[in-house]
Amino acid sequence: MKRIQLSLLALLATLAATAQLPHPDSIRIDPRLLDMVVITATRTPKLIMDVPVVTRVITEHDIQAADATTVQDLLQAELPGIEFTYSMNQQVSLNMQGFGGNSVLFLVDGERLAGETLDNIDYSRLGLDGVGRVEIVKGAASSLYGSNAVGGVVNLISRQSTEPWTLNLGGRTSSLDEGRYCGALGFHRGRWNSLSNLQYTHASPVHLSDSGDMRTIYGNRTFNAKERLIYKASDRLTLTGRAGYFFRERDKSAEAHDRYRDFASGLKADYTFSDRSDLMVSYAFDQYDKSDYTLESRLDVRNYSNVQHTLRSLNNLSFPETGTLTVGGDLMRDYLMSYQFTDGGNHMQYTADAFAQWDWQPWERLNVVAALRYDYYSEASASHLSPKLNLMYKLPQVSLRAGYANGFRTPTLKEMYMNFDMANIFMIYGNPNLKPEVSDNLNLSAEWAKGCYNVTAMVFYNHVRNRITTLWNQELGGMLYANMAPVSITGFDLGTSMRWDNGLGLRLSYIYTHESLDEAGMRSSSTRPHTATLRLDYARDWRWGRSTLALNGRLLSSVTCDEYSSLSDLSQVEERTYPGYTLWRLTLGHRFARGINLTATVDNLFDYRPDYYYSNSPATVGRTYAVGLMLDIEQWFKHKDK
Repeated sequence: MKRIQLSLLALLATLAATAQLPHPDSIRIDPRLLDMVVITATRTPKLIMDVPVVTRVITEHDIQAADATTVQDLLQAELPGIEFTYSMNQQVSLNMQGFGGNSVLFLVDGERLAGETLDNIDYSRLGLDGVGRVEIVKGAASSLYGSNAVGGVVNLISRQSTEPWTLNLGGRTSSLDEGRYCGALGFHRGRWNSLSNLQYTHASPVHLSDSGDMRTIYGNRTFNAKERLIYKASDRLTLTGRAGYFFRERDKSAEAHDRYRDFASGLKADYTFSDRSDLMVSYAFDQYDKSDYTLESRLDVRNYSNVQHTLRSLNNLSFPETGTLTVGGDLMRDYLMSYQFTDGGNHMQYTADAFAQWDWQPWERLNVVAALRYDYYSEASASHLSPKLNLMYKLPQVSLRAGYANGFRTPTLKEMYMNFDMANIFMIYGNPNLKPEVSDNLNLSAEWAKGCYNVTAMVFYNHVRNRITTLWNQELGGMLYANMAPVSITGFDLGTSMRWDNGLGLRLSYIYTHESLDEAGMRSSSTRPHTATLRLDYARDWRWGRSTLALNGRLLSSVTCDEYSSLSDLSQVEERTYPGYTLWRLTLGHRFARGINLTATVDNLFDYRPDYYYSNSPATVGRTYAVGLMLDIEQWFKHKDK
């Protein structure tokens, strides 16, 4: 630890000497945030400084500075309180401030994703190529997004082409024999705007240790292709079409591989009636399949398919000097065929919802947003009303926010009808009598901004009733989906950021989370109470281009929880402590005048290695190195034109 501290102090001293820290009177607000418009928190465009719901934005600049290959890498580098780990059979599992992957809703341009594995979506689908920004809203958001938004919403928003044409080609390779290769073609001409993205990644198997819960991380390959086409039919009407194909193959063994495929498409129409009224209608299709591929026979047998059809409408009505009314609704057909059902059967349900939101500003300093949503699920025979109320009061240099939101999550088809033999060890049974999860979320926050300095502080409280989980059932002699005792999640969130004119920036965030059961029971959560992230970056323009440096750090405390101690007798429980750890990443980059971008990354800078590889420990084998090259081909032609 002393070596880490000395190294960091030396790096900070070097940057400070190079950058010549300015006097506070000479600093200014980060220009990237002045005109930042966000949509996830209220489903209407608002400046981030005017949103009464606390919203975190990861910009395109942040994505590049993190040099992240996956959305997991990006979120863990930028956000404390979030951790991706491995669960059974090395499936990726999420924990965000006490909420799992089935309680955090991931969206791509506002659209849900089909398919799940052990209660989480396939995060490999969420490639960062073509992403312009990521918006994160923590806390219950069911009043706008319905089920699965109990713990928050993560929305990946694609960038739009702004130049007549662009062509970007790039690649990245690491010392672990991992590769990422991508290409993007965009154009913007007349009424047409298009962005096409291709990405291929590969990762060889990684041997961790001869002892531990995990010995080897499976190798895998992914291919992701996306197209989004926008046509402005008139000054009032805009049409957007999109299509995407995803493929992933995982080397589970020498005899058999797991294959995952997805096809998604959609069409959206935006019509502006006047400067006071607009309407959006859309249709979305998403099909996610899994299959077992046997290498010797070359048989590829599909054993899982989730197909979703969604119709949506959204209408905004503005009333001068009064407020904005947003009304909308969704209708979805959800079909699931699974090897985890009896005889590989299938089930289907329809969901419908309607919501209304009132955005009211009674006077200049006060903003009030209230919303109410009704959801109905046919197969679960469940319905729910989800209200929310958010207030924002602005003082000179200080913004105060307060909010209450009700969240819910209906039982999934898998949780109701599962009948699965877990490797001939025990059975997992679904439960059609499950009650929906319901939560109450309260939060208070204050934000102070002056010049380039920004400081935020927030306290939050979540009370979750009827949380759905698997519990050992003595009568059945297996695991049964059931509603557990109420859970309370409390904590506070502190963050500070600053950016100077000379190119030096700093961001530090810390979250404390405490989770407790209202009744005696298993401490099944692996939520780490203390987590923090740090990013220090610096940019400087030279005669031959622009150089950047970014240092990202993650600090996580230890956590103690209860776990089943024997797979043959799941009535036995023992206490287990997962140790804390820190990871650091250093990224150097240089952009040449002709659109040539070079990056070099040192991951796990201080060579951390777990003593024992748990599912909740980082799957790292020590310090690794990566280099990347990105070519902006259109810059070559612009240079020639000059």
